[in-house]
Amino acid sequence: MSDLVVIVYPTEAKAEEMRKKVFDLQKEYLIEVGDAAIAVKQTDGNVKLNQLFNTAAAGAASGGLWGLLIGMVFLNPLLGVALGAASGAISGALADYGINDDFMKKLSDSLQPGNAALFLLVRKVTGDKVLEAIKGTGGTVLKTSLDDTKEKALRDALAGK
Repeated sequence: MSDLVVIVYPTEAKAEEMRKKVFDLQKEYLIEVGDAAIAVKQTDGNVKLNQLFNTAAAGAASGGLWGLLIGMVFLNPLLGVALGAASGAISGALADYGINDDFMKKLSDSLQPGNAALFLLVRKVTGDKVLEAIKGTGGTVLKTSLDDTKEKALRDALAGK
């Protein structure tokens, strides 16, 4: 079972720095992350999502390849690529992996303009080592699915306690 953790930072750069730190911890097998996205509240009030995996681009690439192969069979590879890329992009845009985009945008509406929220979907974690690694890095916990004691430990670690 995965746990959701949402931490708010004053800037997008700080949220990106923390996402990189989480990935470094993942390379050390201290944490396993299912998804890590950053939502930034723009000055105009809109929310911009910075996700790891662009499903539309991946769908277009995959669809283009399959379209080329099918087009070659029917002796029209250019039409096959075009149709395959278009259908792949549409299906990729409709697919949603990891944390739901609408959920991230809705939760990020409460942010102040310029602030960024780091959304983490954590599958496994070695709690004590990860908390020690992020100790004093700042940020405010906005939402978690952790139990109360783990959430308090996370809040204390971020605050440097």
